[in-house]
Amino acid sequence: MRLFNNLNALAQTVALISTLFLVHVVLAGEASAQSRIKDITNFEGIRENHLVGYGLVVGLNGTGDDIDDAVFTRESLIGVLQRLGVNARDDNLDTENVAAVMITANLPAFARQGTRIDLNVSAIGTAESLQGGTLLVTPLMGADGEVYAVGQGAIAINGFSAVGNAETITRGVPTVGRISNGAIVEREIDFDLKELQSIKVALKNPDLTTARRVAQAINAQLGGNPAVSTDPSTVQVDVPERYNGNTVAMLADIELLPINVDTPAKVVIDEKSGVIVIGNDVRISTVAIAQGNLTIRITETPQVSQPNAFSNTGNTEVVDRTDIQVEDDSDRRLAVLPTGVTLQEVVSGLNALGVGPRDMIAILQSIKAAGALQADIELL
Repeated sequence: MRLFNNLNALAQTVALISTLFLVHVVLAGEASAQSRIKDITNFEGIRENHLVGYGLVVGLNGTGDDIDDAVFTRESLIGVLQRLGVNARDDNLDTENVAAVMITANLPAFARQGTRIDLNVSAIGTAESLQGGTLLVTPLMGADGEVYAVGQGAIAINGFSAVGNAETITRGVPTVGRISNGAIVEREIDFDLKELQSIKVALKNPDLTTARRVAQAINAQLGGNPAVSTDPSTVQVDVPERYNGNTVAMLADIELLPINVDTPAKVVIDEKSGVIVIGNDVRISTVAIAQGNLTIRITETPQVSQPNAFSNTGNTEVVDRTDIQVEDDSDRRLAVLPTGVTLQEVVSGLNALGVGPRDMIAILQSIKAAGALQADIELL
């Protein structure tokens, strides 16, 4: 009897462990389908700003701009030399070691003075390569015309170009380079996040249902109703009293909240490459489809016709021989595509037709025209 009780207890323990394991798997599956608020939204004021500048790259090994053709390079070089005390206005400049470039960079949110940022350098003249070049001091301006950073440094490129008398080899893009930590931030953007009384949370993919879920999750975390979804892309959050002067703490508390993201039913088609992306909520009503291709093959086999040996009459001529074959896939019949309940059934139904991506694009468009595709089609 004691052995039986032990076995019964062991069986109950195993059953309990199995149940807990299944619950864990289900919860893990549900959690994996969720996204954090920080991954699907942007917070007001926390964003990058684009910077742009114009400068000169020197030290090129004969791969720079042609001074005679690139007037802006010549004038820029003369201006730099004059600022350094060298009068080159009346001289005949002849150098191929200088190139005019455009510099782009992103100023991170809340970047402080002295912070270093990366630079992208692109040639705008006739330069063949920026390999081995050094960017001279260049101011970087924002959209308001103010200088926010100053860049300078050696350029690293990912490509190269080799030129010979009979052949030229180019790998990558040698006229584009990058300078890691090549600029120093000189001006800060004034924005006091901690003193905000309300903040807007912007969805990266606007959706009414998702915006409502974000607001509900924030209200559940903060208590009360400080969050309101004002439109499909915006949730406005009023800062509670306990977070006054500490908005950063409030954002840290809500940015990790999990959200079930709802997406519209959509089929994205790239006709150039034949790529088809079908969303999870796409549904297809029951339809019957027949698909066939008309293939015409024309084969030319010219033959030579010549007179018999030792004949004094006749000429050697080329006689055309043409073979035409037509295939209309007349053996194909109508196929029923059942109502799709899940994405897997939709894909299985389309694959059952035995067609390639190009033909599948035409089929999806025809199903949409028939009103049986409950989704939007977006062409890239």
